[in-house]
Amino acid sequence: MSFFARPEYKSDTTQFIEQLRAQKPDLEERQREGRALLWDKAVDSEVWQEYRAGRVAQKPYVYQTNA
Repeated sequence: MSFFARPEYKSDTTQFIEQLRAQKPDLEERQREGRALLWDKAVDSEVWQEYRAGRVAQKPYVYQTNA
């Protein structure tokens, strides 16, 4: 055993997460469902190509006025 090892130590954060998982065993599944609602979407590459082709280049010095 190493002189510096502290196997019985757990940070407050680790203890909180372990306690939360024990209280709510379906937590990870609910997180995956929430992620699927917002992030896991099918991307239509043809629509993205049209979107990128329709972009207009921004002019330099956009905050300068011609007064």
